[in-house]
Amino acid sequence: QVQVVESGGGLVQPGGSLRLSCTTSGIIFSIYPMGWYRQAPGKQRELVAAITDGGTPNYADSVKGRFTISRDNTKITINLQMNSLKPEDTAVYYCHAPYKGMNYWGKGTLVTVSS
Repeated sequence: QVQVVESGGGLVQPGGSLRLSCTTSGIIFSIYPMGWYRQAPGKQRELVAAITDGGTPNYADSVKGRFTISRDNTKITINLQMNSLKPEDTAVYYCHAPYKGMNYWGKGTLVTVSS
């Protein structure tokens, strides 16, 4: 059974930082890409950042230069370091694990950027 679990969300002031983590079980983590998506109230879910099995990152234009995605295959974890956060980054952040033709999602973690 595949499980995806996010952690690390919370309330932060504009300009602050947060680090999200995602752990998985039930998949051969090291040979699949992973990603972070987010969904703000009233908006569609959008890709924030993705990382290939080899560690090559890809970012949405809105977060380039501020967010960094990384993976640790020994810990079966991906992380999203978010710096210089803006109110428009407020959303529920979801970890995405595509595996054998299926899409697996965590339940999400809420990030709120507000003063």
